Amino acid sequence: MSLQQTMRALADPIRREILTMLKKGRMSAGDIADHFAVTAASISRHLSVLKDADLIRDTREGKYIFYELNASVLEEIMLWISDLKGENADD
Repeated sequence: MSLQQTMRALADPIRREILTMLKKGRMSAGDIADHFAVTAASISRHLSVLKDADLIRDTREGKYIFYELNASVLEEIMLWISDLKGENADD
């Protein structure tokens, strides 16, 4: 995962909304797609970008794929932003 990939993934409002939805717990791709007025293919692409940026994980159960947040990457981003703002306790 690169910071550039992560920032690109976070730049899109649909992807940010998907992350917000996933903070409540894991969801299937179909359940995620039901919340948006875009095609299932478009949601699939958004999920792929989030997965490539390591912001989400997927698990296949039968014919369904479930997505959940990858909290460790989000924590790394928050630490980087905190350090950038000068909020690091080590300073």
